[in-house]
Amino acid sequence: MALDTARDMSLSRTAMKAELLDAETELKLAYAWRDERCEDSLHRLITAYMRLAISMAAKFKRYGAPMNDLIQEAGLGLMKAADKFDPDRGVRFSTYAVWWIKASIQDYVMRNWSMVRTGSTSSQKSLFFNMRRVQARLERESAAAGEVLDRHQLRQMISTEIGVPLHDVEMMEGRLSGSDYSLNATQSTDDEGREWIDALEDESAQAADMVEHSHDTEQLREWLLKAMNDLNERERFIVRERKLRDQPRTLESLGQELNLSKERVRQLEAAAFGKMRKSLESQSREVHHFLM
Repeated sequence: MALDTARDMSLSRTAMKAELLDAETELKLAYAWRDERCEDSLHRLITAYMRLAISMAAKFKRYGAPMNDLIQEAGLGLMKAADKFDPDRGVRFSTYAVWWIKASIQDYVMRNWSMVRTGSTSSQKSLFFNMRRVQARLERESAAAGEVLDRHQLRQMISTEIGVPLHDVEMMEGRLSGSDYSLNATQSTDDEGREWIDALEDESAQAADMVEHSHDTEQLREWLLKAMNDLNERERFIVRERKLRDQPRTLESLGQELNLSKERVRQLEAAAFGKMRKSLESQSREVHHFLM
């Protein structure tokens, strides 16, 4: 932590010592980078406005992210701004860069706020960074007017104030109400208490289901073997080559081996399946009658 603080201070001091660019110099550097890809010009432009990036990064410290990381994200936003800046539009680079720096920092904060992604749409982003401020103001105003707002009324007012759907307000309220918790945390203060992960439903196969599945699989296997044994040798060969191989053979290749036409092999295959279907239906009826 001490090293991070020292690094932050060093970056801030370096940025504060950077040159201040007037509009004319700024424009020349922007043209040199855009038209000639002059890296020295880009470096001067970035260095001169790094103090702006650091100043904006400091405004987001309350979200719990390390200041050094915020400064790095602000620097990335500044570089994106420099790469996309068009000096022909007649605006100062600092005015243009503010939006890129802010967007880069906000994206970083939202990505790292929680293990569960907080939101990615513009309305969710607006809620994340404005909801608590707007909510506090609305509560102060209602209290001053002697009014009491219930949760639903407050959510509706926030939705109208920020201009986002009501369901986004409800979702964000839940996301901002608490931080992530470990599933290995105990449910009580007792060290021997039950962990929260123990309360999750076990979705793996249960013993009874496994036994039932094994029994059904073995029963089906016996039925299939009996159905195959009811076929003649040529029918069994066709079924085995067509359905039981990892790479089933074609009707044409079987016809060449059996000295039959492709259509005749197809007919024998269909007849074999018909016999097997009757055998399986007969066996299932017998089992059903026995159980009844």
